[in-house]
Amino acid sequence: MPEGDTVWRTAHALHAALAGHPLTRTDFRVPRLATVDLTGRTVLDVTPRGKHLLMRMEGGLTLHSHLGMDGAWRLDAAQRSAAGRGRPEASTPPPRLGGSGPAHQIRAVLAVNGRTATGFRLPVLELVRTAEEFTVVGHLGPDLLGPDWDAAEAERRLLQDPRRPLAEALLDQRNLAGIGNIYAAELCFLAHTSPWTPVGSLPPHLPARLLTVAKRLLEANKDSPVRRTTTSPRPDRTLAVHGRENRPCYRCGTPIRTGRHGPAARPRLTWYCPHCQPAPQTDPRA
Repeated sequence: MPEGDTVWRTAHALHAALAGHPLTRTDFRVPRLATVDLTGRTVLDVTPRGKHLLMRMEGGLTLHSHLGMDGAWRLDAAQRSAAGRGRPEASTPPPRLGGSGPAHQIRAVLAVNGRTATGFRLPVLELVRTAEEFTVVGHLGPDLLGPDWDAAEAERRLLQDPRRPLAEALLDQRNLAGIGNIYAAELCFLAHTSPWTPVGSLPPHLPARLLTVAKRLLEANKDSPVRRTTTSPRPDRTLAVHGRENRPCYRCGTPIRTGRHGPAARPRLTWYCPHCQPAPQTDPRA
């Protein structure tokens, strides 16, 4: 599942492959960009902003994308004809950025000399003026992996609604940018705190400590395709609770449970240990 570390890694790989090169082909398969052709424009920069990707082009344009729940960009070696017969030359495939999919899931194709970037299942893909990027990312809070990271400001935003459940507050990108379902569940577990605990009832020291751990985890994982939040070296124990429903908690052996939080129209699933993370009195299921 793409979170801030995945987007950071994707942006840096795309930047290394595309930046400084003119586009030799563009193909956008979303209605609003169906007639757009950026061929000839040089890619200037690919920057992550929380869970958003900003691909800046020559001429003051930015291609804005968001990976959503299962979107991905794939980077491949461009196929060139061999001996004029239209056969692709053999080449060593470059590192993969993420999962691909069938052709009907392709939303964007961007090619430069030697590399092709393909975007799959992108729920957000739009072209904006670079000078107006604030219209798509200006609402975001401090970025855990960005140069603007401000722990004090992130803590202030996290606590501004004392009644809000911790998991919801962590997931709100207006508070801090980069946390998704996986990290929200793992951070609540590491804090020995129920995801439904109102942020206003947290111990005074906990919010700052939680943000420190969040940044440390994302920094540690941003260069690795395998996300890890535990200290166990075992490949089957990379995460403590996420995706482990009905399996024993590594701390106490209690089966991990799942629950939902957030607005009724858009509930989010979370994983937790009912023993290590006892439900607060405000838990609607209590």
